Amino acid sequence: MKDKFKTDDYEQPPSPYAFLEKATVLQEARVFHDPKVVREDPRQCCIVITKIIHLISNGQPLTSVEVTDVFFGVTKLFMSDDASLRRMVYLFIKEVAEACNPDDVIIVTSSLTKDMTSDADLYRANAIRVLTRIVDAPMLGAIERYVKQAIVDQHPLVASAALVSATHLFHKSPECANIVRRWVSETTKATESPFEMVQFHAMLLLYQIKMHDKLGVSKLVAQNSQRSSTKSPLSTVLLARYTSKLLQDEIASGNASSQIYRAGYQFLEASLRHKSELVVFEASRAICSLSGIDPSELTPAISSLQLLLASPKPAVRFGSIKILSAVSYVHPRVVSKCNEDLEALISDPNRSIATLAITTLLKTGSENAVDRLMKQISTFMAEISDEYKITVVTSIQQLCLQYPAKHRVLIGFLSNFLREEGGFEFKKSITDSIVFLMKAAPETTESSLFHLCEFIEDCEFTMLSTRILHLIGDVGPTTTAPGRYVRFIYNRVILENPAVRAAAVSALAKFAAKVPSLRSSIMTLLKKSLSDEDDETRDRAAVVLTIIENAAKENPYIPPEEDDEEPPEDVPVAGDSAAYLLLEPLPMSFDQLILSVKSFVSAPQALSSSEPLTFSTLPIVEAAEESTANAENINPNTNGFTATSTAGKNKSAKKDAETNDPASVVYAIPELAALGRVFRSSKRVALTESETEYVVSCIKHVYADHIVLQFLVQNTIDDQRLDNVSVCMEADNSEVFEVTGEIPAENIPYGETKNCFVLLQRNVDIALSPSSFNCELHFTVVQVDPVSGEPEGDTFPEEYPLEDLGIATSDFMAKINVGDFRRSWEQIGNDNEVLEKFALQFKSVEEAVSAVIEFLGMQPCDGTETVKTSSGGKPHMLHLSGMFVGNMSVMVRAQIGKDPSNTGVILKIAVRSDDSDVSRMVADCIN
Repeated sequence: MKDKFKTDDYEQPPSPYAFLEKATVLQEARVFHDPKVVREDPRQCCIVITKIIHLISNGQPLTSVEVTDVFFGVTKLFMSDDASLRRMVYLFIKEVAEACNPDDVIIVTSSLTKDMTSDADLYRANAIRVLTRIVDAPMLGAIERYVKQAIVDQHPLVASAALVSATHLFHKSPECANIVRRWVSETTKATESPFEMVQFHAMLLLYQIKMHDKLGVSKLVAQNSQRSSTKSPLSTVLLARYTSKLLQDEIASGNASSQIYRAGYQFLEASLRHKSELVVFEASRAICSLSGIDPSELTPAISSLQLLLASPKPAVRFGSIKILSAVSYVHPRVVSKCNEDLEALISDPNRSIATLAITTLLKTGSENAVDRLMKQISTFMAEISDEYKITVVTSIQQLCLQYPAKHRVLIGFLSNFLREEGGFEFKKSITDSIVFLMKAAPETTESSLFHLCEFIEDCEFTMLSTRILHLIGDVGPTTTAPGRYVRFIYNRVILENPAVRAAAVSALAKFAAKVPSLRSSIMTLLKKSLSDEDDETRDRAAVVLTIIENAAKENPYIPPEEDDEEPPEDVPVAGDSAAYLLLEPLPMSFDQLILSVKSFVSAPQALSSSEPLTFSTLPIVEAAEESTANAENINPNTNGFTATSTAGKNKSAKKDAETNDPASVVYAIPELAALGRVFRSSKRVALTESETEYVVSCIKHVYADHIVLQFLVQNTIDDQRLDNVSVCMEADNSEVFEVTGEIPAENIPYGETKNCFVLLQRNVDIALSPSSFNCELHFTVVQVDPVSGEPEGDTFPEEYPLEDLGIATSDFMAKINVGDFRRSWEQIGNDNEVLEKFALQFKSVEEAVSAVIEFLGMQPCDGTETVKTSSGGKPHMLHLSGMFVGNMSVMVRAQIGKDPSNTGVILKIAVRSDDSDVSRMVADCIN
């Protein structure tokens, strides 16, 4: 006979509330008005209330009229003394009170107040909870004394209800919070209650009242940490958290040796011996989270966490090992004492715990334990998800840096899992780690490269295959036996998809360019790609073959004689066109190339036709800061657009042209176009506040011997038109620049921005130095009708002072990117090198780095503009590159570190360029 309770044969009965209809339930709610039913069958009333609450919670709200009708019916249920029905009434009032009319709520307040003063503890507790949900500040003042009495009530249910309700009231409104603050004495007394839950709720409320009073919080922590009556583990946990925050504040303010800090730490250390695991864990976490703590002070917390690792509760083990894992990043030696316990957790059934155990061991394990640890991880890796595998891979990468002698074991371990099952992110993380280790530990290069070659034999991810092929093409020719990698690359040419085949052709081209002895073999292989079905692959192969064949004719490869004692190095000879065309990077990025060509074309026709289109003649275009850099507000009343759509489109097109090439405005003026090609254009510099009646900004267009200052003037006064607008400039003791001409703006109507120009001539016989000019806006004011714009009234000349305009040496420096800073640095040489040392008054290295970049106006390279926080106080090395006016390359290496006396920052700078005077001028930018 089958068991009727088996899962397969047992059908769960339908819920009695599954197919409720609101109209039917509201009809049933009329039973609340029948005193006989309320008195004799309270269960029926409970069922109806349950149905109403079910409807509301499942998205069928009652209308205001329906709520009022039902609410009045429920208030009549207070006549019943049935405990279950009374609790359902409380629950209903809390659910619908917010949707009720405030006048209706007042009706039930008297009944709740009566229950709050009754002899039944259950009624008192629930009535307090409901009342505090529906009252406002004036009503709270009326029942304040009842709540205060309930806080110190002897029954724990009533006291906890009052404390929890006060906690909610504290956040309800500022007026209610002020009333709750008056209950400090009652709440303090409640912290001494013999009931654990009351202590917990009282501690929570007391901290909320005092949390913005540092002295009050310190007293709260000091008093309760020294009191033995705090028996509640939850209350002690709260106290540990408050103590931790207090200690963090002391450390942040530099008072780590104060009495408050010492007393707080002693309390946390004493809590480590508490009988509750929850308190021990919280105290350990609080100690380990203290910033800048001495390792010796961590020892008690680490020992407590070590004991918790053996807990039978998975949550306790997970929390403990998570803290140990975080501490191991900063203090691995302190955590290493737990290694035996951590190894036991590798086989933990909870995979999260096992993963944390592995990653922590990888940070704290000794070099001798690496081999044994790798064997344990091998069996573990197949059982976890890719997310955990990536975490393990990152830890192995750090371990390889810590123990370079074990790189073969660790890289071999990573490469084994490259061939195992796994998703893209997992395989990418392993590839990234291997590539990172190749750069960080050069001795791993050849073994790592061979493992990557084996991986792409079966790699199903196109992105990883193409990336590895490019890496092989860059690194493979520099290894001791470059020919061994050609087979792996060519296999991709004949077996893979078009994208991988094209990448393989490019990799073979790099081998042919760097290793002349392999050219003939690679040419034979590439000729088969000339019939490839993919256009990209065919084109790359044809270009490479043409380049290599021409290079072979120019410099034929002569194999070494058999009796040569020292065969010549297998490197390309100087002037090898193959090496130049295939290996040399472009002098600029593709984005900059596009902008440079556009700038070249936008120059006057006579200027463009007289110059050949080469990299050396292309104008230098700096990387765009933001597309909105030159798109400031034009008309505050029209959101930057004029009234007619045609004018708006013309302005938009003009704005786009100026954004791509600001010099196009200068080229459009014949008098200025005769000066030649602009070297660079600066960012817009504001000379007035944006809220003034005349908004003026300036763009500096730099030439070899001149500077054209483009002043953008905006008129924001609706009853004025500005005529004959110009900027008068007076040099402030400057012998380098002289004002030689100006072009005024004829008129500027309201809401428009127009340009006026000033021409400065540079004295090339004097070295550049920072110059400042006093600027003043001169114009004629024409009174106009605000509506029609027609002149009316008088005209009069006006002058408007502007901010001083500075011209620095950095204005003559263009930012350029270089692909290989070290190589470019060595190519310039040290013939014109200038070395200087400065003491800078900056509080941090980060501020000094930003200031040096701004002073020099050059492009940071290799990500050196970011200061690593893990440098351990070592000086930061900053690499900068730029092009000085006259197309002279400038390279800078700057070492920036803290002054040993902690009074500032020490800067050591080396400047290299093709001209010693330029090197000196750049170094003098630091002042």
